[in-house]
Amino acid sequence: MTVENPFGQVLVALITPMDHDGEVAWDDVERHVDTLVSQGVDGIVVSGTTGETSTLTDEEKLKLIKVSKSVAGDRAKIIQGGPSNETAHAIQLAQQSAEAGADAIMAVTPYYNKPTQAGVLTHFRMIADATDLPMIVYDIPGRAGIPVKYETLLRLAKHPNILAVKDAKGDLSEVSRVLNETDLLYFSGDDPMVLPSLAIGAVGLIGVTANIAPQPYRTIVDAVNRGDLATATAEHKLLEPLARATMTHIPGTVSTKYILHGLGRISSPRVRLPLVGPEEAEASVIERDVAQVQGLAGVDFSNFRPDRNAAAGGALPKVAGTTR
Repeated sequence: MTVENPFGQVLVALITPMDHDGEVAWDDVERHVDTLVSQGVDGIVVSGTTGETSTLTDEEKLKLIKVSKSVAGDRAKIIQGGPSNETAHAIQLAQQSAEAGADAIMAVTPYYNKPTQAGVLTHFRMIADATDLPMIVYDIPGRAGIPVKYETLLRLAKHPNILAVKDAKGDLSEVSRVLNETDLLYFSGDDPMVLPSLAIGAVGLIGVTANIAPQPYRTIVDAVNRGDLATATAEHKLLEPLARATMTHIPGTVSTKYILHGLGRISSPRVRLPLVGPEEAEASVIERDVAQVQGLAGVDFSNFRPDRNAAAGGALPKVAGTTR
């Protein structure tokens, strides 16, 4: 049985542009979403890890859905990322996101709590029960502290609303096994692993670097769809230094904002504390990687003007991003 894919294939884990005080820069959000969608993106994941979900208020998360939806229209799906490591809060936010117009929910493994697999299973099932929206399970042990184990994925696959996994575990042999034994759709959640994941049957990606360069990911996915591995591999090689710049030195949110600001695509590279902008040594490594990027469609680095001073430190927003 082939499950219909309601999410699309090229999905972006959206940064949340902010001003220097750490307030959401809504004009930048609109402009950034429009740029991504016009460059071939199928879906936008708002307020995920890359969107600084931990420091956003629920009001901001819901407004991100509405604003992104108003810009994208029917050109791309809008997916609520997160939503919480507290099951009750996650259920509430999923329901509010559905009311706000979200097309899907991406729920992350409960981080910090470190529940047993029975707790992980219950958490995901209850969020999936809370709305009629299709749901992606986000498996990222590096941030959550625990994996979603293979046996748990098999059980989650039986839920009618749980249709996909965003995989940042890096175990492609397990991905193959789950794909063999379930109808779950797999999305690569690790930018350098997009092509290897697609090669074994993943359906797409939820990418950070795609904030900067969505078109090459579109090229890779379309090439794999038509069985053209040579074109996909060539584009993968062109993307490698940019993915390295965004994903290996500091948190992807920070480096992506730093690069986007240097390209003039957002008005500030600011992040909210405890995230801070790159230190001098970190900035120089990012800039060195960026200098190796050549020939990527849709991005012109000849006018790249990074601003280390604008990125320095982190912002303390007026309202803490907590429900109680």
